[in-house]
Amino acid sequence: MSYIPCTEDDKREMLRTIGADSIEALFQDVPDAVRLRRPLDLPAPLSEPELLAEMERLAGENRSLDRNICFLGAGAYDHFVPTAIDALISRQEFLTAYTPYQPEISQGTLTAIFEYQTMISELTGLPVANASLYDGGSALAEAALLAVLTTGKDEILIASSVHPESREVLETYTKFRNLKVREIDYRNGLVDLEDLKTKLSDNTAAVIVQNPNFFGRIEHLEEIGKIVRTSKALFVASVDPISLAILKSPGECDVDVAVGEGQSLGNSISFGGPYLGFIAAREKLLRKLPGRIVGQTKDIDGKRGFVLTIQSREQHIRREKATSNICSNQGLCALAATIYLTLMGKEGLKKVATLSLQKANYAREELLKTGKFEEVFPGPFFKEILLRSTEPVAALNKRLLEQGIIGGLEIERYCPDLKNGWLLALTEKRTKAEIDRLVRLAGG
Repeated sequence: MSYIPCTEDDKREMLRTIGADSIEALFQDVPDAVRLRRPLDLPAPLSEPELLAEMERLAGENRSLDRNICFLGAGAYDHFVPTAIDALISRQEFLTAYTPYQPEISQGTLTAIFEYQTMISELTGLPVANASLYDGGSALAEAALLAVLTTGKDEILIASSVHPESREVLETYTKFRNLKVREIDYRNGLVDLEDLKTKLSDNTAAVIVQNPNFFGRIEHLEEIGKIVRTSKALFVASVDPISLAILKSPGECDVDVAVGEGQSLGNSISFGGPYLGFIAAREKLLRKLPGRIVGQTKDIDGKRGFVLTIQSREQHIRREKATSNICSNQGLCALAATIYLTLMGKEGLKKVATLSLQKANYAREELLKTGKFEEVFPGPFFKEILLRSTEPVAALNKRLLEQGIIGGLEIERYCPDLKNGWLLALTEKRTKAEIDRLVRLAGG
């Protein structure tokens, strides 16, 4: 292997140092039956130009969003990512930064996290937010554990209109903690309030809903909150951060903990990750939040500075005292979200949300006119619409893909009762011409 800079003399010197006769002797404890006695089945080496050409060929087999029009959402969205974001997050001081253990040499990283926390707090209408979590699903599960820790209860109610993958993550988190997870039914695509009233009990630690929900529908958070307040449970809402530019914030709807996926805030889809999860809460829950929180202070000279104020990670305190053991900060993704929110500002974010809403409504109206689709759950929605197709969705999506269009989610894979359900996502990137082309091809 000529690419390893280790000469025969180097090998002999290392073997002599560790007291081994040969490299073969290093593997004597590995049973012969499981050892490979032939060369690896790898292609011959390539020169640099040959390698680049091969990698480009392989990459060309992917269906990239540069060459295809995307109407697929369900948790990952094709929003516009300003060019400035990649330029800024690629700066060396950000690219190589890790946990800011020493504030005196980490002021840049700490400042960025503080700004991120501030923006998430303003978006959600809740006073405290931590450094980001792994993704939206894990943030939801962490909120459930926070509720269990706070209330001392062991039952979690989660709406069946919450994204199924988030519900799976919650199931994984709670499986070996002796916690009970029960699902609240939906009616007409929204949380069934009567079912919630029936299942809510003195043993409920948290009621978790998603808004807009998995079907794109806008839940009645205030009504749900009034029901939750009849118990000692915490009210948790998983929200789309873009939607918060035009919808009431969780704080305005009496939500205790708001969580969500931050991918749409300046992060590319990137084949499913890495993403970031955000979590914000009422001030009384400050010390129960997972991970860490950056706070503002003054140094010995009275100058403004930033430090890790709350550090409830097992890397910082005793493992058994930690609020969570799975709470690494997705620093670079959170930085991208911070830059995105800064570039957009309040009016820019509102415009992104408004355009997404308007284009989703236009697509819905035009698709219904074709006679090939019907609305599954009539009522207010944000940027996703659920329609029922007259043809199998798998066949419809295959037909569209041949024309360079990535169609909506075949929702029947997750909800068998919604046969031929087609969940379409419309972001501000989709043009009228693209939507009209979708309508023409899907309805033809």
